[in-house]
Amino acid sequence: MGKIKEKYLKDAITEYSKRLSRYCKLEIIEVADEKIPDQASKTVEASIRNKEGERLLKYIRDDMYVITLELGGKMLTSEEFAEKIEMLGVQGKSSIAFVIGGSIGLGKEVLRRSDFALSFSKMTLPHQLMRVVLLEQVYRGYRIINGEPYHK
Repeated sequence: MGKIKEKYLKDAITEYSKRLSRYCKLEIIEVADEKIPDQASKTVEASIRNKEGERLLKYIRDDMYVITLELGGKMLTSEEFAEKIEMLGVQGKSSIAFVIGGSIGLGKEVLRRSDFALSFSKMTLPHQLMRVVLLEQVYRGYRIINGEPYHK
């Protein structure tokens, strides 16, 4: 969800995208997020999550394995994450969609479509920064899969 505006984040995304190009085909799809009014009610927030979810689901194909990033998702070590990516490939699930929600989370339909809920931390992180963290971990995962050195 949302566009990346900060140059330093764009630079990091470009760098990790370039590094990943030797391991996989990467496509980053930015979906417009909704403006959230101050003091929005739970009903308004649910409506916003659903609108954003509809936009996200347009890009998710039936053959994709969907990993949603969620606070309540399963936490994995870098090695476990690499193993998950490798096993999906072995199982013929080579198209993986990682979904990062907006600032108020993901809509019910997106959560329903998720095949795996992943959490990087119990802390809330800005979704723009989360994109960089995710790309770094996917890159690290491919380095692990290929037996290449990486920093521990």
